[in-house]
Amino acid sequence: MKDHYPEGTLINTEENKKYMTSEASLMLAQSLEIILEANVVMCDAEHNLVVDLGVMKGIIPRDEGAIGIREGKTRDIALISRVGRPVCFVVTDFSIDDVGRKYAVLSRRSAQQKCLNHVLENMCVGDIIDARITHLETFGAFCDIGCGNVALLPIDAISVSRISHPKDRFCVGDSIKAIIKNIDTDNKITLSHKELLGTWEENAAAFSQGQTVSGVVRSIENYGIFVELTPNLAGLAEPKENVRVGETASVYIKSIIPEKMKIKLIIIDSFDTPPDNTYNYFYDGSHIDEFIYSPDESTKQISTYF
Repeated sequence: MKDHYPEGTLINTEENKKYMTSEASLMLAQSLEIILEANVVMCDAEHNLVVDLGVMKGIIPRDEGAIGIREGKTRDIALISRVGRPVCFVVTDFSIDDVGRKYAVLSRRSAQQKCLNHVLENMCVGDIIDARITHLETFGAFCDIGCGNVALLPIDAISVSRISHPKDRFCVGDSIKAIIKNIDTDNKITLSHKELLGTWEENAAAFSQGQTVSGVVRSIENYGIFVELTPNLAGLAEPKENVRVGETASVYIKSIIPEKMKIKLIIIDSFDTPPDNTYNYFYDGSHIDEFIYSPDESTKQISTYF
């Protein structure tokens, strides 16, 4: 199995299931150091995690629940919050409980370390990685990049169009692609996302002068209203009363000016609708060295180099 899937990816795969069909298959997984996944059914008073393996119970001792728990660098909430959710682990041993039933001793920490080693040894800045949104803060989105290892996707790296909070773009549980932007000396990984959402020209190609389309009001300034047409493309509309940030707006496209990277809009109407956090990836490779957002004829150049 690949060693850097976000948690929840493996649990329903045939390969994962086959290792939980019998004690013998669990022993084989132990000998091969295979990363498996199963659901946590309980966190006991000592913060050991109880895992349902089907053929038997599994126990992840507290110190094996996550990287940093043993050293006090990771809080126990990281364990408690896994109840009812899938966790990754490797089988390390078998033991007998107080009533004589055999159970498997598991280590999530070892699975996380194996995953992290794989990423650090085989991937580099500019590589594109699978990730899953785990929680959202005002400053960015935290993403599981494999086995519960978390990387930060800062808010300004989510999209070119500015948003007030990552929840404007993502929901917890979303599976996304991201780019490794930085790996610091403590092996903490920072991600980027906007470079996968297309250049100005790629996004503007979906629109033409004279169309009326919908967008999201992202900010209101004295000189106009910024309306997001796509996550990597916003236009400036003329001021209009009774428009609020976060509303959907129907906008008339007055002009598209590539050399200035500008789209001029007129707001026809604005209204409340449920947020539509959809986005499309324009790049499907596995590595990116540079991203040039600006059109060639633009006097303003916006780019990212990895």
